[in-house]
Amino acid sequence: MSNQSALIGTPAVVVAQGIYSESKTALHDIGTLVHTSDGRAFRYCKVGGTALVPGKLYQAPAEDTTNYQALTVTTPTAGDTSVVTTTTVTLAVNVLAGGFMTITSATTNAGQIMRIAGNTVAAAAVTTITLDDPVPYTPTGTVVIDVHPNPYNGVIVAPTTETSSPVGVALYKVTTLYHGWLQVAGPTSVLAVGTITVGDDVVVAGATAAGGVSVASASTLSGTVGYALTGIADTAYGLVHLTIG
Repeated sequence: MSNQSALIGTPAVVVAQGIYSESKTALHDIGTLVHTSDGRAFRYCKVGGTALVPGKLYQAPAEDTTNYQALTVTTPTAGDTSVVTTTTVTLAVNVLAGGFMTITSATTNAGQIMRIAGNTVAAAAVTTITLDDPVPYTPTGTVVIDVHPNPYNGVIVAPTTETSSPVGVALYKVTTLYHGWLQVAGPTSVLAVGTITVGDDVVVAGATAAGGVSVASASTLSGTVGYALTGIADTAYGLVHLTIG
């Protein structure tokens, strides 16, 4: 079966949308992970404000420290499937769906993590966060949470200053706000920023060019995305084995 029409997951599942295609409506859950029989892996995504460019590296939407981090909540009880913030935020309805909530601070039972089903709309107001996973343990004291939306919902080209984590490399020119696949593991073609030698660990290029990868060095030990399968000249595209996951 052609990879252009279908992918095989583990366990074997034929998916509805091939890697060289796009869809205005989501045909899979955002973030779905699938594998091809040749060892490559892909994540289903929704594109942000600019169409995907093949061979470019993409990241999750930029971090929002005001509305996603250090939010106090009414103390939940074990088994609850929702929490209500006491911190006021500005959020579109269900912008957090498919993301995660972690209890970052509490007198007891901090460190818990739960998947988010959705959230109510809020404009400088409190919001109710609905959970897919019930709260495992009742925290005590002042309860503070961080939330993060699905990292594959609204992906953007990795900018010259990182504002979130890398999520994959594009193979197809998926239209703005449409849905498609990003490659996250296995051999693919990526833009090189600077000369890359075969076997080099490669990282997000950072300040020099959006969407590229560079050789890892002592000063750039963050954002590692894979290793070079070939030597790649500066500004050329070449084979990298992705390990984004």
